[in-house]
Amino acid sequence: MSNPIQTIVIGHRNPDMDSICSAIGYATFKQLTGNANAIPARAGDTNERIDYVLRKFGVEAPVFIPDLSPRVSDVMERNVISVRRDSSAYDAIHLIERERLRGLPVIDEQNRCLGLLSAFRVCQRLFPARDEAGEARFIEASLPSMVETFGGKVITGKLDQAMRRYLLMVAAMRADSFSERLGTYNPSDVILFVGDREDVHQLVIRAGVKAIVITGGLEVSAAILKEAEEAGVIIISSIHDTATTVFLARGAVRVESMISAELFTFTPETLLEDARDKAASSRHFVFPIIDENRVLVGMLSKSDFLKPVPRELILVDHNELSQAVHGAEKVRIVEILDHHRIGGMVSESPILFWNNPVGSTSTIVALCFRQAAVPIPKPVAGLLLAGVISDTLNLTSPTATPTDRVIVEHLCKVAGVDARELAAEIFAVGSPLLTMTPEQTIQADAKEYEHERGNFVVAQIEELSFTHLAEKQEALLAAITQRVRGQGLLFMALLVTDINTQNSLLLACGSDSFLAEIDFPQRAPHIWELEGVVSRKKQLLPYLLRCVERMH
Repeated sequence: MSNPIQTIVIGHRNPDMDSICSAIGYATFKQLTGNANAIPARAGDTNERIDYVLRKFGVEAPVFIPDLSPRVSDVMERNVISVRRDSSAYDAIHLIERERLRGLPVIDEQNRCLGLLSAFRVCQRLFPARDEAGEARFIEASLPSMVETFGGKVITGKLDQAMRRYLLMVAAMRADSFSERLGTYNPSDVILFVGDREDVHQLVIRAGVKAIVITGGLEVSAAILKEAEEAGVIIISSIHDTATTVFLARGAVRVESMISAELFTFTPETLLEDARDKAASSRHFVFPIIDENRVLVGMLSKSDFLKPVPRELILVDHNELSQAVHGAEKVRIVEILDHHRIGGMVSESPILFWNNPVGSTSTIVALCFRQAAVPIPKPVAGLLLAGVISDTLNLTSPTATPTDRVIVEHLCKVAGVDARELAAEIFAVGSPLLTMTPEQTIQADAKEYEHERGNFVVAQIEELSFTHLAEKQEALLAAITQRVRGQGLLFMALLVTDINTQNSLLLACGSDSFLAEIDFPQRAPHIWELEGVVSRKKQLLPYLLRCVERMH
């Protein structure tokens, strides 16, 4: 049975409030409109403000998925057919035939994979080369296993459960000739296969063989049974003729002695692309999948690489792969909900792409509920309200639209929350400058953009004032410089916004020719004053792009 398709609703890397809240909201919308396999996810850590909002409305954080690259676990066969190492070759070969297996995993008592068994390896052992045929009469097995393979019945004596090396012999010559031959072996290792030849029965009982298998379903005289019992010789009856019984008995050998010493394995977390490359150059067709303790958890065949990955993606609050969760380009993207610029996304087939120039993606999600006439659950309404408030600075940002205002009013009624009070609570929690390291601060809400002149990153944080910036600015500039050099960026900018004065400070490092184009009042080296600028999307990004275009 194929795995159900999982729909992952996820925001951009370094998620902000709107990214988290819109992912939860839209996943809920998909669930309520028929997609039970939709789940909200996040591509990065939450912050104190997000955590506060989640706690306030009693909603768990989305599952953390740092990388969506397809893994072996996405396509491997989980219902694995295997055999224990003490299983008989007879059982194994019939299992291989019945299930049409190219390789049968052999496991120990802890389900750890010891190797693979193939029909070729079994046949190679049971039918050795002509010059090695003499060894075929010796088998490592237990008597109960041997009796089971040919469907025998114990007439007298008790079967020894121990595994040991036995010699299979057939009395196909005169008694005197056979006696001479038997004398060259240790009789206690011998299992004799014979018909109703009482002279041979008496001879081998007196010699002390381990067991006699009477073939053809023939009767054994009471005298022979009595003598065997007194001598401690086991007598077994087989309904098959001698040739068939011996052939079947040889199938009692343990599979442990037949497994391939060369074991090519993967783990469930192996990247599917890496596994495909390695499997392509391997002569093997099937590969055991083992965990860190070598426990067998699945099987992978070369044909499994043709399976579609049971996962699809809905992007919210972004549409550029440079901002998306790692591996997004390797998963089918079926929908995008966003309110930012369109950044060159290409799809193999038509998708639902709603790009709406409103103040937040949470607004778009709320519109989805209204258009479908689906009531918004109260906790979700609270989250969506927080998303709009955060992204529009409670409707004071130039990105706020009349649509956002209508949605905020509606969400307030559903959630039973006052927007001003909620905004005050959100922005009073967790100043990024005080609660984060410089590296965390510049990463918390950073978005990467691709440009023909070079890639760049723009991050933003909101503060109640610039009071704490002076003591942090040198460390922030050092962290920005390190990232620019480490990633080979054209530049990186951090917009620090005072939500009370509606002004911002811009910290930027990178190409000198780019920095020379910034014509805002400079407050200090690499720091500019941006009066009235609060929106990265609508105000800062277009300005920065014009600076890039003016570069010499």
